[in-house]
Amino acid sequence: MREHMSRYRYLIFLLIAVFTAGCGNNSKSTTAAIAEQPQDSTAIREPAAATKNILFFGTSLTAGLGVDPEQAYPAQIQDKIDSLKLPYKVINAGLSGETSAAGKNRIDWLLKQPVDIFILELGANDGLRGVSVKETAANLQDLIDRVKKKYPEAKLVMTGMQMPPSMGQQYTTDFKNLFPKLAKENKMSYIPFLLDGVGGVPSLIQEDGLHPNAKGHKILAANVWKILQPLI
Repeated sequence: MREHMSRYRYLIFLLIAVFTAGCGNNSKSTTAAIAEQPQDSTAIREPAAATKNILFFGTSLTAGLGVDPEQAYPAQIQDKIDSLKLPYKVINAGLSGETSAAGKNRIDWLLKQPVDIFILELGANDGLRGVSVKETAANLQDLIDRVKKKYPEAKLVMTGMQMPPSMGQQYTTDFKNLFPKLAKENKMSYIPFLLDGVGGVPSLIQEDGLHPNAKGHKILAANVWKILQPLI
């Protein structure tokens, strides 16, 4: 009896260790697992639904710079998914300062894990640095191509971004138009403007004048959920 209980405790400990090691960065994950526990041989267990991954790939907006990890909009999307008991896990791969060029160096590592829905939020840092629209478009297309090649059945989402008028009328117009163009060419679902309802609203922006505060992230989550919900 003592040996049996010892083995049981070991299995529980092992399960907890595996679960902890599998948690994603800056997001809450939902993992379905079944431990090998002593049970009646006549008992029947329903198989757990396979968990699908939603990968958010982006900048500090996605990473949640300046707010607690659970307040960032991807984490709020996970909360919504959990409340509906949907078998999806959000992976927050946002990185502060990320450009479209840098993203190309990072994407292959992230694609080592299965991706069922890919949400692309890149380009804002390119625009703020005055990177040519042509270069940004080429980099984003390269990223999209890699995802499509590795996971041809994955559903793709593009988030639109805009630049302030200070960047020049021609540049801001061309920059704004590159996102819907790429989305249409690649048959991606499209979020017209991630910061819709937040950009330019002082009460929803941090002191840096750029990044949403906790209240702002709630609106970002709503903007994303409107397009994401039909896909899941």
